[in-house]
Amino acid sequence: MTTNQRTAKERKHIGYWVVTGLLLFGMVAGGIAQISHVKVNVDGMIRLGYPLYTMRVLGIWKLAGAVVLVLPGYALLKEWAYAGFFFLLTGAVMSHIAAGDTFFQWVAPLIFSILTVLSWYLRPANRRLPSTSVVATEPQSI
Repeated sequence: MTTNQRTAKERKHIGYWVVTGLLLFGMVAGGIAQISHVKVNVDGMIRLGYPLYTMRVLGIWKLAGAVVLVLPGYALLKEWAYAGFFFLLTGAVMSHIAAGDTFFQWVAPLIFSILTVLSWYLRPANRRLPSTSVVATEPQSI
């Protein structure tokens, strides 16, 4: 491996942890706020028309997903956590837009949606599922 390749790999690794750290901060802070029924979250859920009990469910799942992303191994659970974050956050963006909220009311879930995709894309090989693709070989004669 050349120095440039090593440097690029190191930059990707650092980028992964920076992006993932920001994502995890948002998911943990949001999860705690939702579980605690912080007033701003309660007001937002009421404005969007969601029942308040969903806050506790979403908060618990955010915290669980954050734990899974930090733990070594559990590649399949990591895929589920990324998918859950992506659906949750893009759903939040769409809910805010559908409710007529301003850009500043839905920019945070949009940013965290982007962080989710970036973290998933930049994740190291040991945090990915093993490849399931079949490598093409010589054509078989019949």
